[in-house]
Amino acid sequence: MWKKSKQVNRSNHTQFIKSTAQQLGFDFCGIAKAQKLDDDARRLEQWLNKGMHGKMQYMEKYFDQRIDPSMLVHNARSVITLMKNYFPSQHQNADTPKVSKYAYGKDYHEVIRKKLNELIVLMRKNIGEINGRGFVDSAPVLERSWAQRTGLGWIGKNGNLINKQNGSFFFIATLIVDIELQYDDAFAKDYCGTCTKCIDACPTDAILDNKIVDGSKCISYFTIELKDEILPEEMKGKFQSWMFGCDVCQDVCPWNRFSKPNDEKAFSALSEILNFSAKDWEEMTEESFKIIFSNSPLKRSRFKGIQRNLKFIEGT
Repeated sequence: MWKKSKQVNRSNHTQFIKSTAQQLGFDFCGIAKAQKLDDDARRLEQWLNKGMHGKMQYMEKYFDQRIDPSMLVHNARSVITLMKNYFPSQHQNADTPKVSKYAYGKDYHEVIRKKLNELIVLMRKNIGEINGRGFVDSAPVLERSWAQRTGLGWIGKNGNLINKQNGSFFFIATLIVDIELQYDDAFAKDYCGTCTKCIDACPTDAILDNKIVDGSKCISYFTIELKDEILPEEMKGKFQSWMFGCDVCQDVCPWNRFSKPNDEKAFSALSEILNFSAKDWEEMTEESFKIIFSNSPLKRSRFKGIQRNLKFIEGT
């Protein structure tokens, strides 16, 4: 009787979490049993040993926490993965310096963190005292691995999680909790097949075989992560006008023909990103940059970084 009651609770709690996540605006919610990611640990270690993280030293830190959820939440039992669509309804003018679609609107960290916090509050109110932590690309969590384990998609050759119905333009958030829930089946199939469009299209040859992405060659790495004053000379002419991030491997992915425009107001594109010409960006002052992009992911590159990237793609 006690065992049956426990199963009913798990079922009720799981249903509550999934329906509440939907009400809060998340497009997908999957749940996996919290356990150590041994296979991912080996792959991450090899990737780091080959220096594919470039100068992103933070990738070397907290290795154990990345692969073991119990290191982040005491007595972790479940890992909840939440996905939020960011595919835009509007696109940049053809002659504008390119910005990755995830950065068209407000900083997703703030938007999704707010929703995660609301979810945790509602869980505690309706389920009981829960020890849990939410993560939005801001802590050592292998989000895509957990998304695959919760049945939300497979990891493609470009390293992105691909959902069969909606493609790959999603933010992924992770919530680790100390309660047992009903677990979804892992996504076992890989629907990339023999397609190599992302590998063939990558301007800097950053996508290798066996789903390995050399982060130190990625345009997003150069335009966002790398803080050097001068970008490598050997990359001249390869950025295809990408000023902040890069979407080439997602744009060519056949599964993204199923992408649908998001309905999140906070992700509405700034008119400056859609319409600013290279001249507009060049004439922008640091003060106006800070005002216009105060809530934008572009602030991560700062005014100096944007100007550096702009000069690089312009060949000056």
